[in-house]
Amino acid sequence: MKTLSVVMPVFNEENTVGLVIERVLTEIPHDLELIVVNDGSTDGTAQILDTLAVKDRRLQVLHQPNGGKASALKRGFEMSRGNVVIIQDADLEYDPAEIDHIIQPILQGKADVVYGSRFLVRRAARVLYFYHYLANSFLTFLSNMLTNLNMTDIETGYKAFRGDIIRNMIIESKGFGIEVEITAKVAKLNAVIYEVPISYYGRTYQEGKKIQFNDGLVALWYVLRFNIFRGLNRSFRSIPQPHALQTHSFSKRSADSF
Repeated sequence: MKTLSVVMPVFNEENTVGLVIERVLTEIPHDLELIVVNDGSTDGTAQILDTLAVKDRRLQVLHQPNGGKASALKRGFEMSRGNVVIIQDADLEYDPAEIDHIIQPILQGKADVVYGSRFLVRRAARVLYFYHYLANSFLTFLSNMLTNLNMTDIETGYKAFRGDIIRNMIIESKGFGIEVEITAKVAKLNAVIYEVPISYYGRTYQEGKKIQFNDGLVALWYVLRFNIFRGLNRSFRSIPQPHALQTHSFSKRSADSF
């Protein structure tokens, strides 16, 4: 078992993926594995990944046909061995140096799941699309109504989990819909969820941003589908106990391993 698994889905990110991998492997002060799932990239991403994998045994690379972000993350979660699992995008919109800050509530035994929020008391945040902000706010509001949580940013790319929670989750969505599916299912588990403020260095579409208007419409349907039409037993293969029902032995073991 590793203490931390970093799962990175990649699609056509030859300009940034090498730097992101380097930063994850050098700036995170924990025993980790980095699992990169190349989701059918058509640029030079695959070659870069294979070259880097030879240089560091902590890096595992999996190539698959293009299936979307949810498909890539699902494969990465299945391969993970960490007590804690976190998602890291390959485009430098999120700063790997903040991973330690994000996972601390789990390591301290306070949380089962941690979301890095771009809308709490802000760190650095690039000013970009107002309509994206509105769409994110609406999806978060609707999700909160159905989960009875007071989240501020369910579409954040930084999500961290106890490993047994995410590996037992049955993931059914496609593309970017995984963000709302995960939120709905951890809410059904009554998991202890924290949010922490993070930086956000967003990209324009000219710089390579991939999410589209249709992704927002699909996410709206997924909010309804996974909150209303999926019960707890259909959300997890084996239902993990939330932190509140466990002893503190997990957090102590994790903290002692650093």
